[in-house]
Amino acid sequence: MLRQALLAASRSDGVRKVMETAPLTRDVVHRFIAGETIDDALRVTGALADEGLLVSLDVLGEDVHDASQAEAAVKHYVELLERLAAAGFGGRAEVSLKLTAVGQAIDEDFTLENARRICTAARSASTTVTLDMEEYQRVESTLRILHELRRDFPDTGAVVQAYLRRAEEYCAELAYEGSRVRLCKGAYAAPESVAFTGKGEVDKSFVRCMKVLMGGKGYPMLATHDPRLVEIAGALAVLYDRDPDTFEYQMLYGIRPQEQRRLAELGARVRVYVAYGEEWYGYFMRRMAERPANLGFFLRSVATRS
Repeated sequence: MLRQALLAASRSDGVRKVMETAPLTRDVVHRFIAGETIDDALRVTGALADEGLLVSLDVLGEDVHDASQAEAAVKHYVELLERLAAAGFGGRAEVSLKLTAVGQAIDEDFTLENARRICTAARSASTTVTLDMEEYQRVESTLRILHELRRDFPDTGAVVQAYLRRAEEYCAELAYEGSRVRLCKGAYAAPESVAFTGKGEVDKSFVRCMKVLMGGKGYPMLATHDPRLVEIAGALAVLYDRDPDTFEYQMLYGIRPQEQRRLAELGARVRVYVAYGEEWYGYFMRRMAERPANLGFFLRSVATRS
C-alpha cells in the first residue's frame, strides 16, 4: 500500500509542487541528488572516485514528447561525456540513459539514432552507456534498441527489473559473454499480470535472476541495498568462482554510503548511481517507493534538519 501511494505521489502535480517549493525538503533531497548541473555531477564523481568507488551518472528528465527537447538531452549527455573525459573520469564513470529522454515516446528509430550519438560520445570518452529500464510498456522497445546498439557498441549496458514476471527469462537471454546487465528490483507501477507485487516475491525473483547472471558469462551489475541480497551475491560469487572484477555491486547516491565503502575496501567493484538535474521529483519518489525503508531515512533526515 505504501509503495502504491508513493508511486501515485510521483505522478501528482500537487505533491510535486509542495516538495519542490519547500526549502527544507529540497535541501534534504540533495543528500540523494547530486545537484542540478554538470559541475555538480563532476564534483560528486570526483569525491566518490577518491574513495575508490565507480559512478553511473543519470541526467534526470524523461517522458519527452518534443523532438527539440530530445535533441537538448542528447547535447547535454554529449557535453557531460566530453567533460568526464577532460576531467580524467572516463575510467571511473559511465552514464545511464533513459530512452524516453531522447525520444522513445516519439519514434523508435529517432530514439535509436539519438542513443547512437551518445554511445559514440561515450566511446570517445573511454567509457560506456547503460540503458535504464522504465515502465513495463517500454521493455520490448528498449530491448530492441539495445540489440541494435550492441551491433556497434557491444558494451552498452542492459537493465532487468526483478519485479517483472519475465525477469528471469530476460536475464537468461542477456547472460552471454561481454553482456553488461544491471539487475534492480524495479520502481514503476505495473499490473499484477506482468509484475510481482509483494516484497517477498520480488526478493525471490531477484535471487533467481542473480543466479542466472552470476552463473552466466556476462558481467552482472547487482543493484541492491538489501543486506541479505548483498550477502547472497557474495555467496554466489564464491559458488560460481567469480573474481571480484567480473561483477559489481551498485547502490544509489546517499543510500548506505558506509556499506558502499566497506565493500570497496574488501576489494569489490562498487558503482554509485548518481542522479542530477532539475527534474528530480519523479526519480526521488520512485526511489522511495522502490525501497520504503528509504522513506524512513528521508523522514529522519527532515526531522534532524528541522
